[in-house]
Amino acid sequence: MTQICVISATCASLDDVEPHDAQLTFADHVGRFYARQYSFPPVAGRLLGYLFVCDPPQQTIDELSDGLLASRSAITGAVKLLESFGSARRTRAAGERVDRVSLNPAIQQPQNFDSALHREHAALFREGLALLTDAPPERRAALEEMVALEEFLSERLPALRMEWQVYRDELRASGTLPRPGRPGPLTTHVGARGPSARALTAGQPGARTTRRPNNEEGAP
Repeated sequence: MTQICVISATCASLDDVEPHDAQLTFADHVGRFYARQYSFPPVAGRLLGYLFVCDPPQQTIDELSDGLLASRSAITGAVKLLESFGSARRTRAAGERVDRVSLNPAIQQPQNFDSALHREHAALFREGLALLTDAPPERRAALEEMVALEEFLSERLPALRMEWQVYRDELRASGTLPRPGRPGPLTTHVGARGPSARALTAGQPGARTTRRPNNEEGAP
């Protein structure tokens, strides 16, 4: 799955509607886009869009359910799906009894730039070509082109990623892009799988980890 894509500017104008209605409209646009392009469940795409614009940016399952006018179980499933793709995360501030869902900051990092993935694809397609050693050229054409494409991408993408990072840093230095914020020292990240949780401030004095209970809201 590709990670976050730019939503088309052809979306309807949101200037003339109430703030929450505008957020829902944007969430619906994102939901339809991801359902069409990536076969996402509509509620997962809507949740992703909503997390970009909701206020506050960290919300409980119940708050997301109310905000998106969706069932709690549907939101819980959508959160798990987005967590599995690294697009959302659950955190819990010290002293809180519930998890809060927000966008994963890693979503801002360039995705699908992993040249190793494309080398693996190329090797996979070469394995298929080995089965067509005696086949006519037209029978081998599709796999040969896929091998060439994956090798091309594996060679070019690292340089493109570096070019983007230089460009991004220039935009941040000029103030065109904001610099990423830093998490508070007592915020903990609740993993998508298993009970373990990792402190976002690992390595800082006083950083703490928590263990996530089995229920979805995390109440002890």
